[in-house]
Amino acid sequence: MRTKHLLLSSIALFAIERPALAAETTPQHKHAARHAQPVSAHKPAAAQTQTTPKATTRPTASHHSKPADLESRGTESVSVTGRQLTGRDAEQAVTKAIMRQFVPGTSPYKMLDRMPGVSFSSTDPFGIDSFGANLYVRGFFMNQLGVTVDGVPLNDQTYQSVSGMSLASSIIPDDIQSMRMSQGAGSVELPSTNTLGGTIQIGSSDPSEKRGGKVSQSFGSYNSYRTYVRLDSGKLNDTGTRFYTSYARTDEGMWMGKGDQFMQQVDAKLVQPIGNRSRMSAFFNWSTLAQWNYPDTSIGILKNLGWRTPHLYPNYAQAYGIANGTRPVPPGYNTVPGINGADIAMYDGGQSETNFMGGLHFDLALTDRLTWNTTVYGHSQTGYYSYTDSEDPSPNGAPFSEEVWQNRQERYGIDTSLRYKWGRHTIEGGVWYENNNQQAGLFNYQQPLLGEGAPLKAVGPYNVYGRAFMQGYNFQWTTNVMQFHLQDSVQLTPGLTLHAGFKSMVATTAGGANYNNADWTGADALPNGSLTASQAFLPHINLDWHLNDHHEFYVDVAENMRAYEVSAFGVGNSIYSVQDQATFQAQKRAAEPSKAWVYLGGYRYTSRYLQANATIYHASLIHPLLAAAVGSLTNPVSQVIDFGHISMTGANGAITLTPIRGLSFTNTLSYNKGTYDRNVDTVGGYYGLSGKNIVNYPAWMYKTALSYTWKGATAHFDANYFGRRYYSFMNDTSVPGYWVANAGLEYRFGDMSVLKNVTASFNVYNLFNNKYISMMGQNDNPAVGDYQSMERGAVREFFGTVSTSF
Repeated sequence: MRTKHLLLSSIALFAIERPALAAETTPQHKHAARHAQPVSAHKPAAAQTQTTPKATTRPTASHHSKPADLESRGTESVSVTGRQLTGRDAEQAVTKAIMRQFVPGTSPYKMLDRMPGVSFSSTDPFGIDSFGANLYVRGFFMNQLGVTVDGVPLNDQTYQSVSGMSLASSIIPDDIQSMRMSQGAGSVELPSTNTLGGTIQIGSSDPSEKRGGKVSQSFGSYNSYRTYVRLDSGKLNDTGTRFYTSYARTDEGMWMGKGDQFMQQVDAKLVQPIGNRSRMSAFFNWSTLAQWNYPDTSIGILKNLGWRTPHLYPNYAQAYGIANGTRPVPPGYNTVPGINGADIAMYDGGQSETNFMGGLHFDLALTDRLTWNTTVYGHSQTGYYSYTDSEDPSPNGAPFSEEVWQNRQERYGIDTSLRYKWGRHTIEGGVWYENNNQQAGLFNYQQPLLGEGAPLKAVGPYNVYGRAFMQGYNFQWTTNVMQFHLQDSVQLTPGLTLHAGFKSMVATTAGGANYNNADWTGADALPNGSLTASQAFLPHINLDWHLNDHHEFYVDVAENMRAYEVSAFGVGNSIYSVQDQATFQAQKRAAEPSKAWVYLGGYRYTSRYLQANATIYHASLIHPLLAAAVGSLTNPVSQVIDFGHISMTGANGAITLTPIRGLSFTNTLSYNKGTYDRNVDTVGGYYGLSGKNIVNYPAWMYKTALSYTWKGATAHFDANYFGRRYYSFMNDTSVPGYWVANAGLEYRFGDMSVLKNVTASFNVYNLFNNKYISMMGQNDNPAVGDYQSMERGAVREFFGTVSTSF
């Protein structure tokens, strides 16, 4: 029997030699690897709350070693917009002026990083590499947040997901009109399978009523460039029919190693007014990406090999020689403690995806008091995630092959609701249903003999030298989600509003393995069966009190539940990823879905010269289901562990000064005390986790931003400090705090003949070229000590952009 699959994707290694735990707060799906070593270097495995139409709210952890450290246009920066049935704190928004301060094509997540309590970092400057990007909001990871674009739920945001769609792939950033984040519990009407700690709602811009378009071109460091073109039809008839279509091409050169990170997108939207108060809109998005990934690192690699240790690509001869033993690994590679040098010297790794998303939205005023809001949507995704596998040689004699995870999903859904105004009440009820057909398989493709053809690329195509010669497994599932919500917003007294409601959710997944290569997996049968997460009553209560135009107090309390994660053998925090059918059945009987209670209270002051906000909060994450591998490193046994309870208590504060016209100075401070609340006793050993700090999220964050606009010129500077982050669950290793600063200039020349609003801008990301760790835990976090599960942050890069409308 072959050595069993070693889990390296959101799976802890409870190894006797090097134990490790996994938590749902570090769940970046990563390819699994079957190496005797525990790591691998590849990448494969400010106004009063308003009443607004519904259309504007949706679419428009043992023995401890010594701790080891890795040394290493408006005047508002953040505004708050009102929402009819949720509290003010739930509606922090990024203004259009702030969006313009970023290089076109930058991920919306990076823009949200300006907010207190938000931690976003990435290996690439745009933040579009889904493997190297990570987002935390008040300690909750990005797969615990509800995210929608034009009302379409994106669900699980993590790498290699078969249950959602990356935000970076779902909309061209230039087409974003609104971007709002709830750092509370989110509104009950928002459709999502994984909302625990907040929501993010993105709305696209409408087509212009005047015919025209826009073009922008950016150039940047490492031969990066980005092109955007948009055409608006203007009004086509007396009823106001209009549409736009846009295209974006982003090609990021890699700052370490060779390859590039390429992405194309097309957006289209049509709006049809219906009478004076109703409308229908249709929207579509297509995206494709082909991205080489950056290699994983560890504290040991950084200390022994330096900051830049890339993949060997495109030096196929060197990688070939190391794999067949005719060439040594590069100097120093075998000096890294606990890691086989050959596992660092990998040839390449990457990802390729194609997404289609579209739908119809109806916002209908049935009467003066009753409105009907419906979104019907569909999403199709095909993804390939690969690395060069030296444990499975090619049949032709090449010492390695290309191992590829092939995922596919097709989602279809409808979200519909009615809203009725009755005196001081605004009552809403609705239903969301989604069906997702999911598939995940693992295949190995032949690489050529040295000198007998070009090697396969990490981004494909993979069948250059024939079909896959080996298949490890294949999984297929069907997931159905049904959510109902009912809520009321009542004005108790002038300035005092109570929002109260609840949602019910049932999410059932049926299926599992339909092919198993027992010689490869080491199991007679892989998991197959059904899992259901259900809760009939998930309440949400918010009280919003405006004393006057300047002072506001708010309180928010809610409970949420996350559906069970769906992923294949050895790939994620899923009961379906455990070792065999018997383990699956045992875990299924014991498992409970993850839930969270979130409590917060705050105060806000708003005036012409000063805007201030302070919030305190507490979150209880109950029954976090954690995937883990126990046993020896070469023969792990997979299981899912219920960590019981995680607590997070913290506070955020923000002050924006606007002393003169055009000048804005913002400072924010955030604190979060997140701890594991119970010890864990596993086959691999006993871990005294109770009271240990959560990993990967800093306790302290400070952010400052300064911008000044004078006539057509705007200059801006921002700097973020992220405090120490614990790396091991037992808190004996950590990554120290770091600063990242950015700066930019923009000048608007105005109109030049047929060209309108001619603008030039210059941006610098990571201005002081600081070295820092961005992503942590993509291969999971260690219980103690070091582990190869980090990603380096993007270095300093320069970008220039010219844009115009016509």
